[in-house]
Amino acid sequence: MAQSGQVADAVSQVTGRPVELVEITTYGDTSREHLAQIGGTGVFVTALRDALLRGEVDFAVHSLKDLPTAQPEELALAAVPLREDPRDVIVARDALKFTDLPRGARIGTGSPRRMAQLNAYARSHRLDIETVPIRGNVDTRIGYVRDGELDAVVLAAAGLNRIGRSDEVTDFLSVDTVLPAPGQGALAIECAAGDADLIAALGELDDPFTRVAVTAERSLLAALEAGCSAPVGALADLLADGQIVKEMRLRGVVGTTDGSRTVQLSTTGPVPETYDQAMALGRELAAEMLAQGAAGLMGERAH
Repeated sequence: MAQSGQVADAVSQVTGRPVELVEITTYGDTSREHLAQIGGTGVFVTALRDALLRGEVDFAVHSLKDLPTAQPEELALAAVPLREDPRDVIVARDALKFTDLPRGARIGTGSPRRMAQLNAYARSHRLDIETVPIRGNVDTRIGYVRDGELDAVVLAAAGLNRIGRSDEVTDFLSVDTVLPAPGQGALAIECAAGDADLIAALGELDDPFTRVAVTAERSLLAALEAGCSAPVGALADLLADGQIVKEMRLRGVVGTTDGSRTVQLSTTGPVPETYDQAMALGRELAAEMLAQGAAGLMGERAH
C-alpha cells in the first residue's frame, strides 16, 4: 500500500489527474504457508493481474521481485521507476551487526535465497547461526526479535525505506555477502497492453538504467528456470568512471539452503542499449552457472 501510494502520487503529478487506490488482497497476503511451499511465483501478483484484465483497475503496482518472468501478452510493463536500495538488511536485538550475533543465533527469513547465502557466509567465516523460516508483514517479523523469539530477522531495505522505518535497521548486508533477489528494490507498473495513452503516461516514470538492470537479472532467473522463491540472487549494477557510466556488471548466485554448496559468477560488459541485449546478458551468465552445476542446487526447478 505504501509503495502504491507513492506511485499514485507520481502518476498524479505526471498526468494532472487524481488516482484512486484500490486495495486487493492476494493469496500471498493471506496464506500462512512458507513461500517456498506455495511456490512463490505469482502469489502476490495473480489477483492484481486478474483485476487489470477485468478492467476493475487501470494499472497495478508490483514489487518487481514478485513478478513472474513470463510477461502476459495482454499486459504491458509500462514503467520500472528508479530503483530503491536493493540490499537486504538485518534487524537484530541489542542493535547487533550480523557478524556480532552470538553463537547459535536464530535468524528469521522466509527466503531460501537469503538462507542459502547467510549459511554459506557463516560456514566460510566460522560463524554459528540457525536460519528459521518465518512469514508475515514487517511488524510481525520485527516482533519476533522484540519478543526474544529470534535474535535477528532479514528484510529488504527498500520495503523499510518506503514505510519510513529504516531507522530500525541494525546492519546493512553488503551485496558481496548476500546478493539480493532479481529485481529487488524495484517496482513494476503494469497496465493493459492495448491502452497506448496510459502506457505513454506511465512511461514518464520509467528509469532506463533500472529497467535494463532488472531485465538482465530477471533474464538470468528465467534462464535458470527458477521461480521467484528459488535460492537465486542476482544484481546488475552500473560501473561508472566519474559521472560517465561505462559498463554493467551482472552477478548471480545459486546455493543450497544450508549453504554447503554455491555457484556464484559474474560478467561485465557494455551497458545494454536494448531489451534484447539485456536479456542476452542474463542468459549468458545463466548458461555459465548451469555449466558449473547450478541446476542441481535449486531443488525443484520451476517450469
